[in-house]
Amino acid sequence: MLRRHFIPPAIAAPYVITTTALGKAATPPPSDRITVGFIGCGIRGGDGLIKMFLPLSGCQCVAVCDPFRERRERRAAQIDAHYTTTLGGGSFNGCAAHNDFRELLRRTDIDAVAIATPDHWHVPIAIAAVRAGKDVYVEKPLGLSINQGRALRKAVLEHKRVFQYGTQQRSSRHIRFGCELVRNGRIGKVHTVVVLAPSGARGGSTSAQPVPEGFDYELWTGPAPMRPYTDDRCLRPGHYHIYDNAIGYIAGWGAHPLDVAQWGLGTDHTSPVEYEGAGFIPKQGLYNAISNWSVRCRYADGVVMHFMDDHVNLTKFIGSEGWVAISRSSLDAEPSSLLKSEIGPNEIRLHESTNHAQDFLNATRSRKPSVNPIESAVRSDAISHLSDIAIRTGRRIRWDPAEERILDDAEASRRLDRPMRDPWAL
Repeated sequence: MLRRHFIPPAIAAPYVITTTALGKAATPPPSDRITVGFIGCGIRGGDGLIKMFLPLSGCQCVAVCDPFRERRERRAAQIDAHYTTTLGGGSFNGCAAHNDFRELLRRTDIDAVAIATPDHWHVPIAIAAVRAGKDVYVEKPLGLSINQGRALRKAVLEHKRVFQYGTQQRSSRHIRFGCELVRNGRIGKVHTVVVLAPSGARGGSTSAQPVPEGFDYELWTGPAPMRPYTDDRCLRPGHYHIYDNAIGYIAGWGAHPLDVAQWGLGTDHTSPVEYEGAGFIPKQGLYNAISNWSVRCRYADGVVMHFMDDHVNLTKFIGSEGWVAISRSSLDAEPSSLLKSEIGPNEIRLHESTNHAQDFLNATRSRKPSVNPIESAVRSDAISHLSDIAIRTGRRIRWDPAEERILDDAEASRRLDRPMRDPWAL
């Protein structure tokens, strides 16, 4: 795929270096590299996504964006230093640092963006990006509500953009293999799935503090309610546990094992139809998202999912003839002989990816779906939201996955959306 736009002279320098000069004959020529911008440069965006993309020869990291000035300047310098080392001489000074994501999205030299902002910004920025013609890699969880996820799906499909959900466990070989064992009936008929995710935090200071110099707090807050600034709100891990900005680890961590459950069950096109459970919602301190939970979900075919907080990240499939347990770092099974079996050429084989960022670049070039496209992201994200709604209402929630609506419960249905602070809108 050739680049869609010519590169403005101000940032053209890195692209005129030949592959021979780079000392890498296999490096794609400049016209074939995908240019990537990073929106959100904290720990996940910088130490995570930037480090994932930088070593890949098929892309060029050209811009960063963050309302913390120190963060964006440090990450831009990190990218420049990497390319300076790669070039093997001279210096590279081509990565731009933006405060406002809209400035980055207006650039016609950027093909794709990786979004790693606080959760309340994921969907609004992703929708703006696809409308600007960018392919999008979006960190989990997807959004603050089910309707936000649906709005993003609509935009991605309408604008024919490539989407990659940041549930990178799908790019681990042992996780793919474990799900293939389940999909091919190696443990018989699955009747139960146990999903465990780390619990959320409690506490957090509510005392107002001065906004740090060089931080655009107004923009950081964006569509969320405006509250007095405090470090515990804006610095990790605070915003993961505040209901203004997220729904807590029930989604922030739950997204990973829930996504594995969906992949292994072959339910990327749907979600459970029933949810009931209980959880603890802190009443003191800043952190007010659900911190502990136990939810029972049921799929239309009768499979039951037990979704609970724990100290681990685990998905365990239990069938009539054994079980498979998958964590981020390990795979176990009963009978243990399953671990040495092979998936035959005529059996179900799942999308093979060994590098989540590379898979996104491959999809951007081919215009084919990534390992975790928008539909599967919306469906797994819905499980977290419906679990949250069941806990907050204290009632059994019945869900129609075809119509994507809650049945016979007007109060619960109102929780399918979240208001946005003016003037922000999807």
